[in-house]
Amino acid sequence: MPELTCLEICAGAGGQSLGLEQAGFAHVAAVEIDPDACATLRLNWPDWDVQQIDVHHFKGIDHQGVDLLAGGVPCPPFSIAGKQLGADDERDLFPQALRLVEECEPAAVMLENVRGLATARFARYREQVLARLHELGYRTDWQVLNASEFGVPQLRPRFILVAMRPEVAEHFEWPRPVRTPPTVGETLRDLMAAGGWAGAAAWAREANGIGPTLVGGSRKHGGPDLGPTRAREAWLKLGVDGKGLADAPPGPAAPAWHLPRLTLEMAAALQGFPRGWRFSGRKTAGYRQIGNAFPPPVARAVGGCLRAAIEAARAAPVRLLRDAS
Repeated sequence: MPELTCLEICAGAGGQSLGLEQAGFAHVAAVEIDPDACATLRLNWPDWDVQQIDVHHFKGIDHQGVDLLAGGVPCPPFSIAGKQLGADDERDLFPQALRLVEECEPAAVMLENVRGLATARFARYREQVLARLHELGYRTDWQVLNASEFGVPQLRPRFILVAMRPEVAEHFEWPRPVRTPPTVGETLRDLMAAGGWAGAAAWAREANGIGPTLVGGSRKHGGPDLGPTRAREAWLKLGVDGKGLADAPPGPAAPAWHLPRLTLEMAAALQGFPRGWRFSGRKTAGYRQIGNAFPPPVARAVGGCLRAAIEAARAAPVRLLRDAS
């Protein structure tokens, strides 16, 4: 099938990018301000147009008529881990996303954020965003989807906003949960055993649940650990030391009762990245990219539904003409 086009802002390390590519969207450009994330995008897609630029300065008119405008706009304005300043937070990029919708006039829009944006605290803000999209001629909907419903071994609830031209919206349906997610142990068993640790199989049997949401933090806050105290306690119940990240999996000298730490490759696997995905930067920068990523399987599921709706809308006039004849 021919690919549809996608313009992505706040692309990060490529979690959403990969899922949308798997759903059949070809990127005309990926916009990201973080140099490490841009380097990651270029490592994995050397032929892409990756633009390291503040989205405030990005002009969408050059991509007018793109099929999909997508982005994981920064979450701190709405995250319970932050001050929840919403529109008063300088990092709030929803106004820029709306500007680009007006300039690009895409067939569909997908914007992702933390579930905090779905709370009553931000009801007025949500309505303002939706109202502006309605003014621009779009129909809108939003849901909170749990990544665990799409095969990702962590709960990771995400707020997903979609907006579509009316003829596309008529054909859109949200994705349905696909399967029970694998456990942390099932996901990481081979990676834990890669260094020769004899206790990997026993550890995997005990790590028989899904993990808490990975938290990447920002350049100003957060480090190479698995989040706040409550998250680290949850990881401990799964047999993982969440106080830091390891450079390598446990070796053959590690005792059977060893409490392992995750490596970057393990954290990426828990986000749904495929084996071999490359991240640029040092350990803290790599984990920040991983922890802030939109899990590819979720992006693929929503992207697939958007693609189906766009294609159905374009095929509808053809069917009508055929029926009339």
